[in-house]
Amino acid sequence: MKTIRYLVALIAVAVILVRGYQKYVADEPATPEAGSVAASDSAPRADSAPALTGVPADVQAHIDAHADLIQVTSPTPTAAIRSPLTVTGEARGAWFFEGDFPVVLVDWDGRIIADGVATADGEWMTEDFVPFRATLEFETPGYGERGALILQKDNASGLPEHDDALEIPIRFEPPKS
Repeated sequence: MKTIRYLVALIAVAVILVRGYQKYVADEPATPEAGSVAASDSAPRADSAPALTGVPADVQAHIDAHADLIQVTSPTPTAAIRSPLTVTGEARGAWFFEGDFPVVLVDWDGRIIADGVATADGEWMTEDFVPFRATLEFETPGYGERGALILQKDNASGLPEHDDALEIPIRFEPPKS
């Protein structure tokens, strides 16, 4: 039953986030080198990551809005990824339930191509940040270079008001020939 609730919530979040993602992808922003950092238009807030080159303002605002809850170290927004993908970062203890939370990789159309669980690396029953790690294996989509990595807050209550997710736009590396 818990799995079904997770899947339904996850699909709903993915559809909502992918629709917003498709809106900015149509503009085809410049593609940065993975991990490159650009100067922000304003002084950076203490609780936000630096803005990355080629990341649209609305996407950076989404990432910044979650910076006090969850921060992803790798992959960086718009980075080119390949399988297996290792996802690392840190999240507040409240983002976890029993030491983990769901992670989903979707293609351009919002189809789930990989899902897994991010696991806390340390004591997760805290209000502090806790490092996490997840590994996703997937087949590179046959079309569409872009996709999204969605890190979903583990909502044990199942109540929609406790749902939250962070979406990181990514690019798929072309398969090696």
